[in-house]
Amino acid sequence: MRLTAYTDYALRMMMYLGLNTHRLATISEISEAYDISRAHLMKITHELGQKGFIETVRGRQGGMRLAREASEISIGDIVRACEPDFAIVPCLEPGAQIVCVIQPACVLKRALSSAAAAFLDVLDGYTLADLLRPSVPLRQMLGITPDRRPQASLS
Repeated sequence: MRLTAYTDYALRMMMYLGLNTHRLATISEISEAYDISRAHLMKITHELGQKGFIETVRGRQGGMRLAREASEISIGDIVRACEPDFAIVPCLEPGAQIVCVIQPACVLKRALSSAAAAFLDVLDGYTLADLLRPSVPLRQMLGITPDRRPQASLS
């Protein structure tokens, strides 16, 4: 199983926001920290905001932050929100009209479907907070330093 770059970037963005709880973060700083395209991050920001994972604040002092505590955000939920599907093979695609000569007796389809479910079950066992340890070295690697800039209100 392989996750798309989109999901990888979304997970990294969520980690950055989880490590940067003292102020709003911007797309530009996340882009620079990970050397990821701003255009990709803009799409991800929009989707994660629509799906309730992050809150965004517009304007000069704007940016984004987690919509809830990192300990309340399942990695499996983020992956499900970002991945288009988990069809490991074409016959697992929703509404697939695949004609396969062994389909009536195929155990492979069931095995691969179970494997995808097990993959997500493992990710459900982790929260964003789990990925943020050890926080001090992660913050240093990403260039996140304590900042006393006040948070903009979302109201």
